[in-house]
Amino acid sequence: MTPEIIALCMGGLLLLGLFMGHPLAFVLGGTAVIGAFLAGKPMVLGIVVNRIFGDVLDNYTLIAIPLFVLMARFLSDSEVTDKMFESLRLLMSNVRGGLALAVVFISILLAATTGIIGASITVTSMMALRPMLRYGYCPKLTTGVIASSGCLGILIPPSIMLILMSSYSPLSVGELFAGALIPGITLGLLYAAWVVFVAWKNPERAPSVQTEEKVSRHVLIKMLLVEALPPLALIFGILGSMLAGIATATEASAIGVLLALLIVIFRGKFRWKTFLGALYETGRTSAMILFIVVGATAFTGVFNITGGLAAAQDLMRGLNMEPWLLIFVMLLITFILGCFLDWTGIVLLSFPIFLPVVQEMGVSVLWFVVLVAVVLQTSFLTPPFGYALFYLRAITPKSIKTMDIITGVIPFIGLIILMCFLVAFFPSLVTWLPQTLYGN
Repeated sequence: MTPEIIALCMGGLLLLGLFMGHPLAFVLGGTAVIGAFLAGKPMVLGIVVNRIFGDVLDNYTLIAIPLFVLMARFLSDSEVTDKMFESLRLLMSNVRGGLALAVVFISILLAATTGIIGASITVTSMMALRPMLRYGYCPKLTTGVIASSGCLGILIPPSIMLILMSSYSPLSVGELFAGALIPGITLGLLYAAWVVFVAWKNPERAPSVQTEEKVSRHVLIKMLLVEALPPLALIFGILGSMLAGIATATEASAIGVLLALLIVIFRGKFRWKTFLGALYETGRTSAMILFIVVGATAFTGVFNITGGLAAAQDLMRGLNMEPWLLIFVMLLITFILGCFLDWTGIVLLSFPIFLPVVQEMGVSVLWFVVLVAVVLQTSFLTPPFGYALFYLRAITPKSIKTMDIITGVIPFIGLIILMCFLVAFFPSLVTWLPQTLYGN
């Protein structure tokens, strides 16, 4: 078979397995085995096994993934965000859209301390969903702001996705964290601006709330500062040590775990049952991610050796487009894949094809990777496989229809696309901080 036919066969088998509902990790690994035999080169599987042991299981940077997952679980167990949300809720009760704004700001803080989408959405849903509905917030705005804000964790450092992206690109984790920080926070502020606009234009969709609790504003601000201190110390410990060059990503993740555990202990929330549960959840989540990485490594290894990777790259080069138009095509492919694939699979499948072509064009790899990271925000929000939609559907009451959740995230998908244009036309949003910290 020619490399082009092998590439089409492996791509078709991958889509078939996904639409049949099989787990992504096993679809990738199984397609790799079948592709090797279709190409008449079963011996390449031995090379792939060596690559898995050498590039994945011996990858020091990937140790940061289970550590950041464990840190996120410890922080969730500390219940520090519950108190912060309560303070923000009371502080902004008289502001139109105040509860929705509190969700955005809490989600930005959660994103900078957890980086786990499921955890962020679950926590904010449990805190904010019922109060917002009870006070008359529009169900579409309520579900939309919770789902979209909860996804900021894959863009705002420390992000598991950015760690994985750095492992499959020529960039360091510190560079990528620094490059994604400003776009991530800016996207969160765009969400907040949208809430303010909706509350101004249609006050009935995001009303102000007259709470029964009578607490002075001075006391509320003091309470908020006290509750925000532990997460801010955690953020400073992780990002500060990394961006200052004191610690690597793996070392910073270990610092984060220690600080998060100390927060749990000092808040009196430490229980052996929850501690063991955190270890179990960390093992399960990490195993799921690493299984996908192993399967994708096998797929790309066979795809490369059998000539499919070169054929795909030649196809991209053969389009003979202007660089900006070719990058647009790559981002469009990423967006479409996000409707059907998990971000892990998209990164591991697209980077080997896209990044060499981007480097040949002389485009900043850091800028392109962060641009892809912004686009991948949509992968959690676009049906039929938007994971944020699934998380929210499991928590919301039956009175809220699934279509309300889907239509609720559409304006926020539009804001993500707007953020893509901002990053595209103002590359300094990505490059300024890394250049300031690390030079060119």
